[in-house]
Order: sequence, then C-alpha cells, then structure tokens
Amino acid sequence: MDPRGEALPHLAVNADGTLAGGADVTGLHPGAARVATALAALGVAGRVRELPDRAATAAAAAELLGVEIGAIANSLVFDADGRPLLVLTSGAHRADTLALAGIVEAKAVRKASADVVRSATGQPIGGVAPVGHPRPLRTLVDVDLARYDVVWAAGGHPHYVFPTTYDELLRITAGEAAEVGERPA
Repeated sequence: MDPRGEALPHLAVNADGTLAGGADVTGLHPGAARVATALAALGVAGRVRELPDRAATAAAAAELLGVEIGAIANSLVFDADGRPLLVLTSGAHRADTLALAGIVEAKAVRKASADVVRSATGQPIGGVAPVGHPRPLRTLVDVDLARYDVVWAAGGHPHYVFPTTYDELLRITAGEAAEVGERPA
C-alpha cells in the first residue's frame, strides 16, 4: 500500500527485461519512463508514480507522500576529483562532503553543477533517480535509510517517485553502504 492506502501494483518483467502485463509507461514523462523501464529490468516491483506537485526537495516529497522526511532517499550528485559520485542520503540530514571525500579517497568532493548532473545521469536536479543513467555511477547509500521499511526515491523527474527498500537500493545501484550524513558535534 502507498501512504494514501492505494494498492501498489507489482510489475511483471519479461525475459528481455521489458515490462509485462498492465505495466504501461505511456503517459509518463520520458525521464520517468526510462527509470520505470530500468527498474523493471532490475526486477523492482515498486512502480514509478506521478505526484500531484513538484517534489524537488526531500521535504516536499515527504509532505506529498505523507511520510517521514528521513524515508526520502535524496539522490545527490557530487564531483569527486573530477568524477561524478551519486550519494543516496536520507532526507533527514545533509551529506557531509568531508566524510564523502574520506570514503571515496578523493582530495575534494563538492556538489556537481547542473550540467554535470544532467551529463552523468540524463536527469534533472530534483528528479535524479538511483538508476536509469547513461552509464553506471559509483554510488554510496546512506545507512540511515535502513531504518525505514519503505524508502521513496526520485523517478527521473521532479514529479515522479517510486517506493523501494534500503536493501533494494544497494542491489540496484551496486552501491556501497556508508555513513554519509552530517553527525551532531
């Protein structure tokens, strides 16, 4: 069930990775359709769904979904010594760039420009999904997301999200579990 009590249909996947049954990507924004197709190929049951309003921030997504802000998986792209790094962090805190640099053994980690984000993911800031990118990205997944049974991630456009789990995020991104958030002093 989604937060509003609606049943979440499960996607069936054909042997060739295409969506089967009633799963139809027509009508989805092209970015969301690419993500839905990538999710189906990865065997993800949660479907990409359109929100009634733009959810470009974790707070906006949490409000629209009626969930705790910590259950929102922010997809943040950083520049780590000139290489894109995708960090899926709980919406409950900010990513700690010093900690990220230590984890990935980079001299410097900083937020990537909008052009770098679009080039690395094919998706706009505010709608970057964990999957559906032109090429694989090194990905860190915030261990704080493990506290939630259901985690919501962006679906390739600021109006789209999909439900998943912490373990599924690790699997579908080939991500590394890490403490990525700022810690209280």
